Amino acid sequence: MDLVAACRAFVSVSEHGSFTVGAAAARMSQPVASRRVAALEERFGEQLFERTSRRAVLTPFGRDMLPTARQLVRAAEVLLNESEAAKRKPWRLAVPGICSVASLARLVAEARGHGVTLDLRIAAPAQRRELVHAQQVRAALLAVPADEATWSVPLGLAGARDPGVKRLYLETLRVGRASVDPASRVWIQPEDDVPHIRDPLTRLRDAVGLRPAQLVAAADLTSAAAEALCSRDLLLCSPAQAEELALHWRPIGEIVLSRGFALVAAGDGNPQNVEARLGDGIGRCLGAGTRPGTPAADPAGSGAGTPSGSTGGTAA
Repeated sequence: MDLVAACRAFVSVSEHGSFTVGAAAARMSQPVASRRVAALEERFGEQLFERTSRRAVLTPFGRDMLPTARQLVRAAEVLLNESEAAKRKPWRLAVPGICSVASLARLVAEARGHGVTLDLRIAAPAQRRELVHAQQVRAALLAVPADEATWSVPLGLAGARDPGVKRLYLETLRVGRASVDPASRVWIQPEDDVPHIRDPLTRLRDAVGLRPAQLVAAADLTSAAAEALCSRDLLLCSPAQAEELALHWRPIGEIVLSRGFALVAAGDGNPQNVEARLGDGIGRCLGAGTRPGTPAADPAGSGAGTPSGSTGGTAA
């Protein structure tokens, strides 16, 4: 028995003194109202109404039960109203700055279709972590190593010129001491200036003999992309970013790098409901383009370019 529905029928019939009128006021049919009141009477083991051909008159037991039944119905209505208000409350989410306006707008629109109102906060990796720890957001897309990630985005090198190879090897950026040409640099944008990406790349730089200044952490993506567009410098980025910037993207030959993201809730919150509904949309925003947990494809293919230790390939 639905106790709230039964009490709603009981209260409405008592207020109108009629099963027919009371049922209509409670937006149910007269047979449904009769069955619900009868189920309530059976549960209580007492009659609530003295039924006549014209009127439904409360019994003494019915008069005693009516105030509590009214309280239950009102409490249920308050609960339903609160649940609707809670669903309309914005779900504040910290997201990376790499997401395009178009993809974020699409995510917000998709969320509304699932009854979720997103309130997005764009922030750098360290700031997103601080926001979720301080509980200033409901959840954040944190930068994590690939083996901890729900969404994974491949990283490679992109430049203004087509390199003519399937993979770019960092060692091909090495310049001799007598060279008068400026050394090509690799720019790391703020989203990738995190230990699990920056440190392996720094170790590779040292291992292949590049100068320290050839690996640069940029203050912002715009300035880093501008350097790649107007020089022989390269930008560490995703395939989607390279396409947006009209740069030629290739995987790095000596190492596999990827951005990893995980949705982490503030406090003891659980983001699984939102992740299940919006996982594909979040993946699109991040450039993963796959369902959560599915590795993104290598846009440049798996064919080898210049093997490590060779000098046949070029970086720009």
